[in-house]
Amino acid sequence: MSDDPADGRITTRPIGQVFTIGIDRPAKRNGFSLRMLRELAEAFTAMEAAPEARCGLVFAHGDHFTAGLQLDQVGPHMAAGHPVFPPGTIDPVSLRPPLRTKPVVVAVRGICFTLGIELMLACDVVVAADDCRFAQLEVRRGIMPTGGATMRFVERAGWGNAQRYLLTGDEFNAAEALRLGFVQEVVPAGTEFDRALAIATTIAEQAPLAVRASLASSRRYVEHGPVGMAAEMDAVQRELSQSADAAEGVRSFIERRKARFAGR
Repeated sequence: MSDDPADGRITTRPIGQVFTIGIDRPAKRNGFSLRMLRELAEAFTAMEAAPEARCGLVFAHGDHFTAGLQLDQVGPHMAAGHPVFPPGTIDPVSLRPPLRTKPVVVAVRGICFTLGIELMLACDVVVAADDCRFAQLEVRRGIMPTGGATMRFVERAGWGNAQRYLLTGDEFNAAEALRLGFVQEVVPAGTEFDRALAIATTIAEQAPLAVRASLASSRRYVEHGPVGMAAEMDAVQRELSQSADAAEGVRSFIERRKARFAGR
């Protein structure tokens, strides 16, 4: 993997208890090089390990979220059977362990193709600028999506809506992404980062153990259905009820003030 600055980079910066992860290669419409893929996984891993980080926020430097993979570099690497994310790091597209346990909000703008869509669908809340252009283009390049699109398009949008875009590679806009359930809010271009940060900050203000347990419960439902989810729900709730944060939640309710959660 190259460390040439021309290959772009991934930036990280804490804003309060929000761990921001920036895609930084504007000259190439933030197309992902092998270096950037490695650094993206490393950034997710750093977020997961940081005790002060309660929520992540993925965004893009420049005018576009990402044009996708730099295929002339990444394609041969994948064809040789090499993983694009280093083994042992958190998988940013949440397909292979280890998986993150902390929530992530995404702010998308401009072009958001292929890996960009898969990355945002692997996260938890997406805010899109109204100038967004989306496309899952792999069939036009002789390959198929391998970052989760074939699963998550169907999961979010239903079979027909999913195949409408997976099998054609056609573009769609922010309004269509909202209709399909791929994004949760559409805002004026230029305001998407601030809106995503506001949502991430609100999440970070909640009880961390409860947030992570709620996220895990939702995942169990997706993976194992209602019976699998319910099988663990009572035990998890009992454990949460015995935490210091639950006691603080009760005190703040009685005292009519904002809770101060410590993650214990």
